[in-house]
Amino acid sequence: AARRLRRRWPGTSEAMFPRPPFPGKARRASASACSRSRLRAGGTVLLPSMLMFGVILASSGLLLMIEKGILAEVKPPPLHPAAGELSRRVGGEEAPGDLDREVLRDIRNRTIRSVCGQRAMPRSIWELPASQRRTVLRHLLVSDKYQFLYCYVPKVACSNWKRILKVLDGALENVNVKLKMDHRSDLVFLGDMKPDEINYRLKNYYKFIFVRNPAERLLSAYRNKFGEIKEYQMKYGVEIIRRYRKNGAKSVGDDVTFSEFLRYLLDEDVERMNEHWMPIYNLCQPCAVRYDFIGSYERLNEDANHVLEHVQAPSFIRFPERQSWYKPVTAETLHYYLCNTQRRLIKELLPKYILDFSLFAYPLPNVTSEFCRQ
Repeated sequence: AARRLRRRWPGTSEAMFPRPPFPGKARRASASACSRSRLRAGGTVLLPSMLMFGVILASSGLLLMIEKGILAEVKPPPLHPAAGELSRRVGGEEAPGDLDREVLRDIRNRTIRSVCGQRAMPRSIWELPASQRRTVLRHLLVSDKYQFLYCYVPKVACSNWKRILKVLDGALENVNVKLKMDHRSDLVFLGDMKPDEINYRLKNYYKFIFVRNPAERLLSAYRNKFGEIKEYQMKYGVEIIRRYRKNGAKSVGDDVTFSEFLRYLLDEDVERMNEHWMPIYNLCQPCAVRYDFIGSYERLNEDANHVLEHVQAPSFIRFPERQSWYKPVTAETLHYYLCNTQRRLIKELLPKYILDFSLFAYPLPNVTSEFCRQ
């Protein structure tokens, strides 16, 4: 697997997949020894995200998925049916939608347990490096009244969840109030609390996150921030065009191409990314925080109402309907953008988001020539 990765991605670090020193020893080495060893380069321990990337590739054959997902058609099981396709139990029998949901949860839970069970993985937020701990604590919202923690992920309906928290706390009358969302006021962040208060809530409160197909989330962030928000065009767009386009000095940042955006992500340090395109894993740290529920953007209303019922929110509170002006990213739109992007660029970017694809059971993007011609 390591040889195939180095062949496909020549720039892959040797430290991620070290070659066995002698063929005979490689045969006798136990598989568990690899997970126990701490790979070092220049005296520093390999970052957890990179180590887990290696663990997943080695243990679950994800490299094969990457190769075949890019070079051959991928037909994943329908784990993420569209919203509204789920049916409830009828006559005591489990409907197909319920079975798909249980299969998805089982896959996620098993994968997370397998990856997070490695000795080098963090067991709590206090084992994280300071910068990673600050990130996750800044994204955990607290409801003391209903005793839950919600890790918000930008571009995964987090604005509507923040509205719900404000309604639950009495700061908003209802979730449909038409006003610009203030993402800081009237919200309680776990990072603003003392260590003993943080520990108590992590141990005793119901914890949940909502996830989304990583490729779709990136496209949604690109279209929204560079197509609609002048602040992002000036702050990020101008810099991206200056870096990757000849004679782009006069651009005001409103014409960034999707390929330029992906090149920018490829060159960015994951830990320093803007939250709108930082991987979900880095935002919410599912190894350090054991979430009780992982909801899907693909069945947002069903999963959101499941959470609201679980925390015993008032019955009049339901997840807000999608606004009429909102333009969702469809499968066709996503395929159009991906198929008009260099395959090499997509392949090189995948390792940065591989944990989001694998831990949350999303298929890798298919950009084969045959698929894109169709």
